[in-house]
Amino acid sequence: MRLVTFNILHGRSLEDGRVDVPRFAAAVRALDPDVLALQEVDRDQPRSGGVDLTAVAVDAMGAVAHRFVAALTGTPGGTWVAATGDEQPGAAGYGIALLSRYPVHSWRTVRLPPLPVSVPFLVRSRRLPIVVRDEPRVAVAAVVSTPDADVTVIGTHLSFLPLWNAVSLRRLIQALRGVRGPLVLMGDLNMSAKRAVHVSQLRPLASALTYPADEPRQQIDHILARGELPPSRAQAAHRLPLSDHRALSVDL
Repeated sequence: MRLVTFNILHGRSLEDGRVDVPRFAAAVRALDPDVLALQEVDRDQPRSGGVDLTAVAVDAMGAVAHRFVAALTGTPGGTWVAATGDEQPGAAGYGIALLSRYPVHSWRTVRLPPLPVSVPFLVRSRRLPIVVRDEPRVAVAAVVSTPDADVTVIGTHLSFLPLWNAVSLRRLIQALRGVRGPLVLMGDLNMSAKRAVHVSQLRPLASALTYPADEPRQQIDHILARGELPPSRAQAAHRLPLSDHRALSVDL
């Protein structure tokens, strides 16, 4: 079983600045995932050609179950508000997706509120901090029927704000406290491996530098677990012709 997490930057390539749907589909096929967590996923957005990127990934990997969950609805530069889950069918959205080649017994969405105030944030390209505002975050959990056992798999994308992402991760783990059996958490957590393990109290299944894609200096994308799972056979960070992240995979 191959688990993969990938922040896709809404399918955009840093080399040509374009969202090329066949290129995105080819990247998913190359990853060959059995369970795939995607972050920064567009649905019906003009910047990605109005395409449902989750549907493209479903076809590319042969998924039998999937769920897209919007964190934001509307379009950048226009109406861009927190999603509630009650949007009309066909509404433009941006968020995360979880896809599986195995059947899924049940789905659950956990919404994680943003930090309610603007805060100073230091970026590498600037000498002085800039004032930023966080956006809503979300997690999606699926009970996946693998060949060995049912496994709860969660995909998420946490805040880039270094303290608030830890708060959100604790809230997510608390929301999942009643889950029985094996559990896997995948996604862009925007924190180091050491901090992710400390905050979540989960064990890492894959260790590799994932960001930035060209010359990665840190691992902010993670596959974490608890409970009994088959041993890891291989793990890798994959440089693909799109996104500013590398995809992270582990074979069990």
